[in-house]
Amino acid sequence: MPAAHRTQIFQVSTLYGAATLAAALDAGCFPSAHRRLLLVCNNAATPETAPDLATMPGFERLLGRFDRVLSWNETISPFHPGGWSPRPDDVPLWERHLRLLWGLGDDEVELALESIQVNPALALAQLFPASPLDVYADGLMSYGPTRNRIDPLVGTRIRRLLYLDLVPGLNPLLLTEFGVEQETVPTDAFRSVLAELASSDVEGLPAMDAPALLLGQYLSALGILEPEEEERLHVTMLRGAVERGHREIVFKPHPTAPARWSRLLEKEAETLGVRLAVLDRPVLAEVLFQRMRPALVIGCFSTALMTAGAFFGLDAVRTGTGTLLERLSPYQNSNRVPVTIVDALLPGPDDQAEHDPARIRAGDGRLSGLVAAVGFAMQPQIHPALRPEAERFLAAHLDAHTWRYFKRRRLTSLALPGGVPSQLAFLPRNSTVRRMARRARAVQRRVVRKRTAFG
Repeated sequence: MPAAHRTQIFQVSTLYGAATLAAALDAGCFPSAHRRLLLVCNNAATPETAPDLATMPGFERLLGRFDRVLSWNETISPFHPGGWSPRPDDVPLWERHLRLLWGLGDDEVELALESIQVNPALALAQLFPASPLDVYADGLMSYGPTRNRIDPLVGTRIRRLLYLDLVPGLNPLLLTEFGVEQETVPTDAFRSVLAELASSDVEGLPAMDAPALLLGQYLSALGILEPEEEERLHVTMLRGAVERGHREIVFKPHPTAPARWSRLLEKEAETLGVRLAVLDRPVLAEVLFQRMRPALVIGCFSTALMTAGAFFGLDAVRTGTGTLLERLSPYQNSNRVPVTIVDALLPGPDDQAEHDPARIRAGDGRLSGLVAAVGFAMQPQIHPALRPEAERFLAAHLDAHTWRYFKRRRLTSLALPGGVPSQLAFLPRNSTVRRMARRARAVQRRVVRKRTAFG
């Protein structure tokens, strides 16, 4: 009986992710296969109104690595990719349906997925229960802990985590609870793919000489900031660029951001007497790095801030991270580690002491300790092995500079250094004390409500 063919399915939702996969394929990170299928997912809140990945400049240059492009949104329509998963009893029926729909026959299927903790990646892993899994990370979140507990029936099938070396010397925490092998996608291969994307036709790029590039993220859509606060954040980026002497500025808004944000920036630019260009079509930031060679890149905690320095040698500045470290809720919000890394490594717009010895640097042992401590505080049940490293970092390095990355209540609840005094360290573990504290907080809330109601 002839051996079954191998079909590899690569799930992707962003152009950055597609470029990561292309680089991994070019570098030989995946074995040969009979077929390679690219499964495109549009995970926007309203996919019908969001720019489609296939329409982004340069996407067509990546297609030669794949035999066919499929749409997950069309496959499961009218359900949303982020909200749909199969009922356990329906998995065999769905697998047969997909094998027929995609012409897989009896092929051995291998899956390469992003964000395995959530749908649609998790749904795909469930739909092909016998398939080995590779997970690839297309951003800074790979350095953080796994955000949700993954079913061992899925987690134990994961062979590798493929990731870009955005922060040299720092290893990802993602999926370490399953002992998953970690493999970096070669930087040279990724640069080559980005050069391909940059060589495509991109209409409407402003003719500016080494401008400052502002990166929008649409944080209000994630519930992190209010829309007005995010508008002010963009204005702060603009002012930061002007204060550093830049008179030509480009704003790259998030593809789903409202147009009124750019109008507010345009008014501020007019007030400051600088030239501002707003990009009106979705373009990968890394393409702009190559086509425009900005003298400065300013953003909040976008992964592009790290690629600017790590892959292109550009100056990058962060802004707004202090506010986000306060606002992210709950503490285990998956954006916390990306914000922490950017805040720790990059200077702020008003930071003149760029060589301050107190600042954490890439490759600095303190960075690994900081990320381990934050990661443990975020997910102590998923990553209990991080406790000793978290305790060592907090005992040695918790000071006025590093307190911004932690919450005293969180450290107290986990009995970590920096919480309650050491002589009272038994209290967070005492069920009676915790019960009394909950009752006291409930009484306090009732008192505050009554005072508010009666003036």
